[in-house]
Amino acid sequence: MSTVHVVKEIYIYPIKSLAGISCQTALAEEMGFENDRRWMLLDAENKMITQREHRIMSQFYPQISDGKISLIFKDHEHEFFIDEHLDYKIETDVWDDISEVFEVNKTTSKWFSQHLGFECKLVKIIKIGDRKHESSTLKETFNVSLADGYPYLVVGTESMDFLNEKLADKVTVLRFRPNIVVSTQNAHEEDDYDTFKIGEVQFKNIKPCGRCIMVNNDPQNGKLKKEPLKTLSKYRVVDNSVLFGTNVVSLNSGIISVGDAVIF
Repeated sequence: MSTVHVVKEIYIYPIKSLAGISCQTALAEEMGFENDRRWMLLDAENKMITQREHRIMSQFYPQISDGKISLIFKDHEHEFFIDEHLDYKIETDVWDDISEVFEVNKTTSKWFSQHLGFECKLVKIIKIGDRKHESSTLKETFNVSLADGYPYLVVGTESMDFLNEKLADKVTVLRFRPNIVVSTQNAHEEDDYDTFKIGEVQFKNIKPCGRCIMVNNDPQNGKLKKEPLKTLSKYRVVDNSVLFGTNVVSLNSGIISVGDAVIF
């Protein structure tokens, strides 16, 4: 058992592109952590909405309690039940993946529309198989959530430290929206992981994660900065993609916790 590789932080992001929730434990499932990116916002044409176009989304803060998701935006609050959704199916896409989703309720959609300033609706993916993603690396198809690609993103602590050594204004790992932060010995060693176990769960590394302009959105205030993408582009470009963190799938379900060892 490694005494170096330990889970330092766990995050879920219930609604795609909104703020995340720090967790001490989480249930890993095939589609990602329980309640992680099972919801997202669609515009009037049923196209997904993200922070890439609407940075203000980072200022919506969810919490989960008593079977409900509560939301805080500035001094406004709203809540809805985790299990609720309307009966009619909506077909949309997450990048190139066709996804079947259901609107949560009209009141929640109206609340988001009012605060974002345009018509939108909150939708939910409700069962395994309603979105499939094909890995061009492995030539395998995975059942996934509404995350950009894969169910889990892993970031190593040394990768963050190495980046921050190069930045005048330090950034936190929240810029990269990880699910699992692991203590490491070397910067970007997580890129080369194969299979590994945390708690009850066996994970498999798929490929390093290509990053976009969204990492320049400061989650503290929703303002767009020049960093860290500018600096990363000087030393982390592979095949015209800026890489940071790695995409992972779980091979079984189970609980993982902060403090768990990462076993290779």
